[in-house]
Parts: sequence; structure tokens; C-alpha cells
Amino acid sequence: MSEESVRLWLAAHAPDLRLIDQGVSTATVAEAADALGVEPGRIAKTLAFRVGDQPMLLVARGDARLDNAKCKAALGGRPRMLDAEATLELTGHAVGGVCPFGLANPVPVLCDRSLLAYATVFPAAGSRTSSIELEPERLAGLVGGQWVDICRLPE
Repeated sequence: MSEESVRLWLAAHAPDLRLIDQGVSTATVAEAADALGVEPGRIAKTLAFRVGDQPMLLVARGDARLDNAKCKAALGGRPRMLDAEATLELTGHAVGGVCPFGLANPVPVLCDRSLLAYATVFPAAGSRTSSIELEPERLAGLVGGQWVDICRLPE
């Protein structure tokens, strides 16, 4: 049902975006980059975490990592990753298909500025084999995402 919720959400909010189903796992950044034939940074991974009692989603480039000091400064606390069960309950999407579209519950979405290095990125689309391609600015606009700088890039 998760991919279906994304399809319905896209039909209502962005009918021009095409869902890409690779037919193979895109559940990890490495698998998605390989299946789509792009560098890992262009995969827009979505992380579910909590700062204090506030759950939130972060969409960041695939090769970026959360920076605890930046998170604490920007969000007022250290991020605590949600487990698979809590992520599914919050988003309606299983780990490997988590995305900011077609969510089961309203949740704040943060978009890390690391995404802006690319003209287009590939977030998941509700399943372990699907994604979409869109511009980072459009992604943030569609989901009401707030731009933040809370990740660090690989050296």
C-alpha cells in the first residue's frame, strides 16, 4: 500500500512526475545508485528521527551523514533515529522505501542543503524498488520542506 499512497499523492500534487520502478532493490543508497546508474550523492535518502519528542524526516544526499553538532545547533537537540517499526508507523513506508510523499501522518520535513549540489535527485517512492526524479527545490516545495544544513559530506 505504501507505493500506492505515493502514486495517489503524486497524482494529486505532481501528476507530471513519473514513478520509476527498477524491478530490483533500491533500498540502500548503493543499490539505488547502481540500479539508476547515478552517483550515490544523487540518491535523496529520507531519514526518520526524533529530536526530543518531535519526530521529523530529513531528506539528504545519499553520501551525506548527519552531523550531531550541526543538528544540536539547528534543531536544539541530538537526533535519535527511529527504528523500523516506528518509521513505518510514522510514515506508512517501510525502511528502504521511506520518502516524504504520501505520508501516513503529518510530519515536518527537513531538506539538507547538500541536495542542492545536483540539478535532479532520486528520492524513494514508497517501496524498495521505486523512486522518482526531480529537482531539489521542487522536492522541498512539494513537501513543505525546510532547508537546513545539518549534514557533513564525505572527504
